[in-house]
Amino acid sequence: MFEPGNLAQSPSGLSDWPRPFVFRATHLDGSTVPAGGHFHFDLNLFDLEKPAIAYLVTAFAQLAQEGLGPHHGRADLISVWRRNQAGEVIAPVFEDNSFRQEGMIAAHLSLQPASTKVESVSVRFLSPTELKTSHGLADRPEFGVLASRIRDRLSTLRNLYDGGPLEIDFCGFGERASRVRLTRCHIHRIEVVRQSSRSGKIHSIGGFIGEAEYEGDLAEFVPYLEAARWTGVGRQTVWGKGEISMERGK
Repeated sequence: MFEPGNLAQSPSGLSDWPRPFVFRATHLDGSTVPAGGHFHFDLNLFDLEKPAIAYLVTAFAQLAQEGLGPHHGRADLISVWRRNQAGEVIAPVFEDNSFRQEGMIAAHLSLQPASTKVESVSVRFLSPTELKTSHGLADRPEFGVLASRIRDRLSTLRNLYDGGPLEIDFCGFGERASRVRLTRCHIHRIEVVRQSSRSGKIHSIGGFIGEAEYEGDLAEFVPYLEAARWTGVGRQTVWGKGEISMERGK
């Protein structure tokens, strides 16, 4: 679960598989939870094997008891709940020390093009984002790069954890995405680092945040942008990087 590349031969030359989950916990930045207080975080899981959620619940229950945060404050895992595609909490997965079957139903994200014409979208980069190009890291989130990295991440996750890569024309997808124009870009880079508790090494997890607007024939790409809300895009998504949201233009 946490080091999946060690389990089998990696496809497509991947030496380090993307983890089948991402954290969403920016609302806890800078927080101090008092004794007796409550907190929550979100975790989006992409492995559809039924034992996966049980492994995660067990791991986090043990981790909470061993201690969280810089001072290793101990906690109890009280419950785990499932959200729907609108982000609403709808069903318990784990409560009162037992698993609930009604919560173990996966959401399905359709990649079918939008049914109506979409000519503009606004994308907000909510957490530090880094997008790879053939020349290194992108300075600006040009749509061709953004859409291609979303496509690649979705295909890789599907290949590793859900029955095979996307069955689409990758080159054609990229060419059509490159014709979408970046019309406004208001981003800035922030520097963030983390220290590994295992090795003591310092890792950069910075990137750009902000907002970008795009214009063009976007109906094909809207479902990919919506899916990326859950998966993230770019480097180091498992640590919460690359979280985005999207709004359609009027």
